Amino acid sequence: MLRARDVMDRDYAQPLDIPALARVAHVLQAHFTRTFRATFGETPHHYLQRRRVERAMFLLRETDRSVTDISFEVGFNSPGTFSRTFRGIVGRTPRTYRKEAVAVGVPTCFTMAWTRPHA
Repeated sequence: MLRARDVMDRDYAQPLDIPALARVAHVLQAHFTRTFRATFGETPHHYLQRRRVERAMFLLRETDRSVTDISFEVGFNSPGTFSRTFRGIVGRTPRTYRKEAVAVGVPTCFTMAWTRPHA
């Protein structure tokens, strides 16, 4: 399971499917989702979406790139899906988050802890 999670952390922007992740974890596809959830407390899909949103949060805070560009960079196929998923995890739209994000002069570790999405 750790290998699969590492692949998801490293390749979050790539299309990842359950059969490929199950092969990486050396378990049968039928058991992968159940075992992943029992191990990490969330489904592989939710974990991957959360990792993508966490990366998008950083890009929204630290760059002036458009929300659309960021949505494609972190692995979403459409800006609408990205905005809906972002709002579901963070509680605000990406544009609102960007306006409210103030990370000037605050150590990165505090910013990451404070802005980490609550699932």
